[in-house]
Amino acid sequence: MLWDALRLAFVAIIRNKLRSFLTVLGVVIGVAAVIAMVTVGEGSSAQVQASVERLGTNVLVVRPGRVRMGPPLGEPAPRFDLKDAAALAELPIVAHVAPQSNGSYPVVEGNANTSTQVSGTTAEYLIVQNWPLGMGRNFERSEEISGASVCILGQTVRATLFGAGDPIGATVRVRGLSCEVIGVLTARGAGSFGQDQDDLVLIPIKTMQRRLKGDNEVGSISVALLKSVESATGIRTVQALMRDRRQIEIGEGDNFSVTDMRDFNTLLSGVNSVMAGLLSAVAAVSLLVGGIGIMNIMLVSVTERTREIGIRLAVGASEGQVLAQFLIEAVVLSVLGGVIGIALGLALAWGGSIFLAIPFAPSALVVAMAFGFSALVGVVFGYFPARRAARMDPIEALRHQ
Repeated sequence: MLWDALRLAFVAIIRNKLRSFLTVLGVVIGVAAVIAMVTVGEGSSAQVQASVERLGTNVLVVRPGRVRMGPPLGEPAPRFDLKDAAALAELPIVAHVAPQSNGSYPVVEGNANTSTQVSGTTAEYLIVQNWPLGMGRNFERSEEISGASVCILGQTVRATLFGAGDPIGATVRVRGLSCEVIGVLTARGAGSFGQDQDDLVLIPIKTMQRRLKGDNEVGSISVALLKSVESATGIRTVQALMRDRRQIEIGEGDNFSVTDMRDFNTLLSGVNSVMAGLLSAVAAVSLLVGGIGIMNIMLVSVTERTREIGIRLAVGASEGQVLAQFLIEAVVLSVLGGVIGIALGLALAWGGSIFLAIPFAPSALVVAMAFGFSALVGVVFGYFPARRAARMDPIEALRHQ
């Protein structure tokens, strides 16, 4: 009986190819959208998690100015200097400190050139960032003190200027400054916001201040706490020190911010989850519309095949058999749409992960839920037309023209 119902369902679907295609299109779009949105959201969350894990645990970032939404209020906060970084390094709870002064400059080698992010920092930057060298060496203390003209290249800059060649010992020009390449970072890939983390050049921070920017300012300070120190304790200690150094009175607000990178990870993951949930909810509406389309087409099909239904009932088919025939036809349409939607959704998610440079993170649970929901759509929206067909009066159905 089941096999006969399936055979009749496929015969009816094949007989009306265009109508069947348009019927399942809503289900295809809904399932594909749900899977694509959730998969891309999961990939984005995985990228954020990986970025923070690469940074290491117990890392705080200290920046001038308060973190707030909207336009800046009042005068800009005073910047840090290297004395602030030295004071933080003397705290007993701190393992490593890496001050940074950043800017975007052209970098040239021979006929090749690129515009990239140049970061003035110290040798401890690679330790705080948990970023090993692929080749070469780190800055020496004497080079940091003297402001030597040396640099470390990110993989993107290395590939642009030198291709697959070895750049160690070569000289590149950063704006008008000639720097000897002493090291190359390992590839890190896209960051939390999709930026290329390998599009980077590191130079000693005093070289940055004296030769490129002409000031003694520090844009941010990364602080790696000892593993035994809780982040909350570290934040309180750093805040107390910086308030004292910046002479902030009791009752006055901070003119700097201290960010725990794990909180940053939680924030971005939460935003990704909310966005994925909202987009999936919108996509689920497409499934609802697709289900209504299936019910509409099945009602039309029942009307068109009234005489066929009457003949079946007249020759002994039971109401249950007629009900099963049309219900199975609706379920086949929705399941077919679900299968196509799954394939299309995974393909779109894969393409999106390549375009956005994020991991491709499909979820078997999401795929199973989308498939199950598509089958449920067929059952729910196919039942009413099927019941209408099963309850026809055979005499009246045979009279239908």
